[in-house]
Amino acid sequence: MNKNTRYALFATLYLAQGAIMSYFTSLNALYLQSYGLGLDKIGLIGTIAMIPFVLKIFFGLLSDKVNFFHLGHRKPYILIGLVIQILGLLLVPMINPARNFSLWALNAFFLMAGMALYDTCTDGLALDTTAPEDEGKIQGIMVAGRALGMVLISSILGLLVDKISWTAAFLSLAVLTAVPIPLVLRTREAEETVEKEFNWAAFKEFKKFAIIALGLLGALYSLIINGTSQLVNPFLEQQFTISYTTAGIVASVLGMGIVVGSLAGGKLVDRIGQKKSVQLSLLVTLVSVAALSLINIPLTAWILVFIFGLAFGLYETVYFAIAMRETNQHIAATMFSILMAVANLGTGIGLGLSGALAEGLGYKTAFLILALLNLLAIPLLPAIFGKRQSSSLTTD
Repeated sequence: MNKNTRYALFATLYLAQGAIMSYFTSLNALYLQSYGLGLDKIGLIGTIAMIPFVLKIFFGLLSDKVNFFHLGHRKPYILIGLVIQILGLLLVPMINPARNFSLWALNAFFLMAGMALYDTCTDGLALDTTAPEDEGKIQGIMVAGRALGMVLISSILGLLVDKISWTAAFLSLAVLTAVPIPLVLRTREAEETVEKEFNWAAFKEFKKFAIIALGLLGALYSLIINGTSQLVNPFLEQQFTISYTTAGIVASVLGMGIVVGSLAGGKLVDRIGQKKSVQLSLLVTLVSVAALSLINIPLTAWILVFIFGLAFGLYETVYFAIAMRETNQHIAATMFSILMAVANLGTGIGLGLSGALAEGLGYKTAFLILALLNLLAIPLLPAIFGKRQSSSLTTD
């Protein structure tokens, strides 16, 4: 597989993931509100849907250890995950969330489990085949691909809902999920070397306080940006009574910001160093999230949503690139998935917390609280970027 085809593989896999994540963080609240569900239950659904991403630890361990019927450590699991996601999407419009809340939540869990499986193994494939000097670039492509899924799908979904139905929207997501399958089928995994063979001893990495602090940073940033993202469209609906089409366009503007932020973030890590990249990301996120509380006219909404998207993409890419560089090759997918699982635990908490804050204190206060949570990252930075032996995190 040549370099461009390889980039297309990772981009389309993350495109499919981005489309679903865009729905869950931007449009799911509106879908469930159309059935009369409150923000507390919507936040609960978001938390339940994120549980499989905490279980990525086990998916990573499975992928690292088990060669699926000698078909590979990554490719078969990616295909299985994509199929599960397609089936879950086809089931969504068949379940009334108001009458069968538990069943709807179970299907959301099932759908996101498929995503978590192929996401974990896609990360493992990237770790197996990416040279250190290309890590920032490949993470930029992957995050940008996911954001592009948000851009392309969000506006289309809103239009489909307004003009046809929610069922048409979910069918389009299922079709998009199938797009990477031909490229996955063409993929040939890298040969397993001694340096990359699974080794239980590599788990000692998690005893290092710097790695623990890195995981906590991931949980914190993820809590803030995804919790905030969930509130944007319901807040604008309250402020301006927007249509589904407009809500989709808002999500697309957010996605365009993420694309710009992610591509910039990949270059930023290599240019100014990891520590400065995180510090800049933290500052931009704090300001952009707080600024959302200032939206009072439509024009400011478009500008501030884009800026928040830029902060989203920047922070996420910087964190992913650092986590990728710190991953031990003997437990590549497992270690990376553990770091991502901790981050996704933050997302699950953030979706529930942001919904509860908005329900109890209002959207503007919720944005300000989420913005101030960025300050909790400051004590983690010395632990992450302090002097360590044989660690790339000391790079500055």
